[in-house]
Amino acid sequence: MDRKARKRIGAAIAGLLVVWYLFCLPKDLFKGTSYSTVVTDRNGELLGARISSDGQWRFPPCDTVPEKFRKSIIEFEDRWFSFHPGVNPVSVVRAAAGNIRAGSIKSGGSTITMQVIRMSRGRERTFRQKIIEAILATRLELRCSKKRILALYASHAPFGGNVVGLEAASWRYFGRPPGELSWGESATLAVLPNSPSDIHLGKNRERLLQKRNRLLQRLHDKGTIDDLELELALGEPLPSEPTVLPQYAWSITELNKKSNPGKRTRTTIDLGIQKQVESVADRWSGELSRTGADDLAVVVEDIRTGEIIAYVGNARRNVPRPGSDVDIARAPRSTGSILKPFLYCSLLQEGTMLPHTLLPDVPVNISGFTPQNFDRQFSGAVKASEALSRSLNVPAVHMLKREGVPAFLDILRRCGMSTLPRSADDYGLSLILGGAEGSLLDMTTIYAKMSAAYQRTGRKDMGGWMKDFPLTDKCALWWTFDALKEVNRPDEIDFHLISSVRKIAWKTGTSYGFRDAWAVGVNSEYAVGVWVGNAMGQGAPGITGARTAGPVMFDIFNLLPLSGRTTAYSKNGWFLEPAPSDGITAEVCHESGCLAGPSCDRVETILLPSAALKSEPCPYHRTIGGERVFILPPSMEWYYRQHHPEYSTVIPEGSKEYDLMEFIYPESGASLYIPRQLDGTVKGVTFNLAHRDPSQTVFWHLDNEYAGKTQFIHQLRLNPPVGKHTVTVVDEDGSSLSIGFTILENKL
Repeated sequence: MDRKARKRIGAAIAGLLVVWYLFCLPKDLFKGTSYSTVVTDRNGELLGARISSDGQWRFPPCDTVPEKFRKSIIEFEDRWFSFHPGVNPVSVVRAAAGNIRAGSIKSGGSTITMQVIRMSRGRERTFRQKIIEAILATRLELRCSKKRILALYASHAPFGGNVVGLEAASWRYFGRPPGELSWGESATLAVLPNSPSDIHLGKNRERLLQKRNRLLQRLHDKGTIDDLELELALGEPLPSEPTVLPQYAWSITELNKKSNPGKRTRTTIDLGIQKQVESVADRWSGELSRTGADDLAVVVEDIRTGEIIAYVGNARRNVPRPGSDVDIARAPRSTGSILKPFLYCSLLQEGTMLPHTLLPDVPVNISGFTPQNFDRQFSGAVKASEALSRSLNVPAVHMLKREGVPAFLDILRRCGMSTLPRSADDYGLSLILGGAEGSLLDMTTIYAKMSAAYQRTGRKDMGGWMKDFPLTDKCALWWTFDALKEVNRPDEIDFHLISSVRKIAWKTGTSYGFRDAWAVGVNSEYAVGVWVGNAMGQGAPGITGARTAGPVMFDIFNLLPLSGRTTAYSKNGWFLEPAPSDGITAEVCHESGCLAGPSCDRVETILLPSAALKSEPCPYHRTIGGERVFILPPSMEWYYRQHHPEYSTVIPEGSKEYDLMEFIYPESGASLYIPRQLDGTVKGVTFNLAHRDPSQTVFWHLDNEYAGKTQFIHQLRLNPPVGKHTVTVVDEDGSSLSIGFTILENKL
């Protein structure tokens, strides 16, 4: 082989070596390494962590190394780290000489860079591997900065037992993040990777202490720490046992373990507020458990950003019980009355109803659906705002009939309810009374969106988390909040008399069977949602929204800081009243709450939503013979006058404009089941009639057959067979009224 050929072969070999050298280092040194799931708050403070899939506490790598640990580890492991190209020839020669004298490998002379390579490869420590590590170390130095290399070392160095990496070691041994470690603690961790087995409790602790103290002395001799710092560091004890990692917002950490395993997730939680909320939730949950409610969840949102700043999926996780691991805040639960404000606001926004419109509050049967108020009483007629603040069920059903179930279902979905898979026909009118399921997280977010919408209406920043939110009319939102602030507070404080007390627009809900108790409140800064009940679904008589969830909600509102981020709102965080340009000004009848008609004698001028002029004028005032009268339909009147002694039922003589009688129950066209008694007998259905003159004798006929007569209290029990029937009533003056109904077969 001639000289030129040898040169070409040499050049080819050299080229291959250069190419090999350039590509010898894997792009991801620690590919395939499993990490712990780490969850932090908005400021990077640790909320919780879950062990990695290989059983190691190994936090995801960080890009920075605290200064105290950096100086300690460089002084102890590799004093020339900042200057060598990955390999320190002096250290290699010194280590080789020592190994030859000892007859075995006692020291490898490895730099920090070489140790990073060894940890990433996981190979046995042999001379051959040392050479490979040295080559790869020089390549790593060309790829990464010294800062990055040190961060890789700190993230993957062993620290004893199943603890890997500086951050995991700092939390496991000292219960603090690495940036808060003292000189003594930093020095302790700096010497551990050199001999991590020394940290085992009761094993070689004196040796570990000596190593740490020698390092501290060297740091002092170099001027890194002064005399006082040295004295304090030498006096620090070694950790006695591993500490328990923080477990705040436990449910969020569990969620990330499933959805984002092995990653570091920064949440919007505020750790300071989270700790206080968890303390309140645990205390109240302990008290409420005596009433049969073992579980409690809380969600707190910042109105300005829509961010969750505190989250308790289930309180008292340290108390073993069925369902303690369930994240109730995300679980679908029966909504009770918690949806009523959305319906009220929607009707106002559409102009279908005004804030104080009188609504029927009388017994009703709609295709077998017979809603009842919580107290089993009826008011006859009640203002819409009062019906909302008192959470009356019957007026709410009438409101939903006005809106229509399909339309309201669409609004709920657009608001952000993610738990409505069924059709409008399946839900029916029970949708407004707990016939649907919702999560506490969704409910709190929707209330927060209502507050944000009120404050942002007319601005261009309605995107993001507020995108497509349907309830945006400022006047409608204002009247909704105004009604909700009148809900009786559990602390019995009258905010009308104490200006410093925070005004809260809030709503409670209690599901059928006392299984779910809700309280969700909002002001201009925060939304707070609380759920109380049992994760396993059993009910308890003491579980009601006002009695159990309400006090918890107000306690949490009281601990939330007033941000002071704007002077546009009062000191207690309440909303500014809408401006005239936000709606229309109209005259409203004081008694009916409807748009004032020509016969209304008491009129108020108020600001209403822009669509309000589409609503009906007052139907209850008439001028007859020059006299203005206010008269309700007989069924409403019968209950209304029991609560309003000032109400007069005098009808001007000769008037034919008003019905004298009206069936309270059932409605015309109703379908009825005749219930069986406990002994199996069937006693029939009680029909209820309202007559403007109760003293009149009323004669009853079932299918043209005389059935009986009533006076004063016009109620009669009838037992018609299955099929279609007609009941006709006739009073002494010959006035008559008929209704048709259907009796369905009761197969029970």
